[in-house]
Amino acid sequence: MNNRFGRTLACAALLWGGLLCAQAQQLKVGYVDTQRVINDSVPGKTAQSRLQEEFSKRQKNLLDMEGALGASAALLDKDAPSLTDTERSRRARELADQGRALDRAKREFASDLEFRKSQEHDALKERVERAIKAVAQERGIDMVFVEHVAFAREGIDISTLVIEAVNAQR
Repeated sequence: MNNRFGRTLACAALLWGGLLCAQAQQLKVGYVDTQRVINDSVPGKTAQSRLQEEFSKRQKNLLDMEGALGASAALLDKDAPSLTDTERSRRARELADQGRALDRAKREFASDLEFRKSQEHDALKERVERAIKAVAQERGIDMVFVEHVAFAREGIDISTLVIEAVNAQR
């Protein structure tokens, strides 16, 4: 009796395993490189242009400030032998103040740029997620991986389809 029960249990396990394998073979999987979608889609390129336009003037001002600081430092080095100690100290303090102002402006620029990039990215992310869901439903895909995939067979990458869907969104 025990032997018969063991065989029955083994047969049931084999049947169950076979059913699971059959189900696993029917699972459709997709992969999306979201960074590529953001970089290559029209809304992504538009957002990048908008950020470039918004921050280019400030970036140029920072470069001008750096140039002026460098010129002031060079002038101080050149004039230092002929300056009085008081004048040299005053100009060195002014130079240090300019350096601190430049550092502060750079930090503010970086912070503002990062904040705006985050805003643009969040808005794009929502659009990309909607497009991924639409493409997955249209293609009958059961599961979509994004970002970090070590390996994906050629037919699994649906990034181009998602780019087209994002571009078609209004």
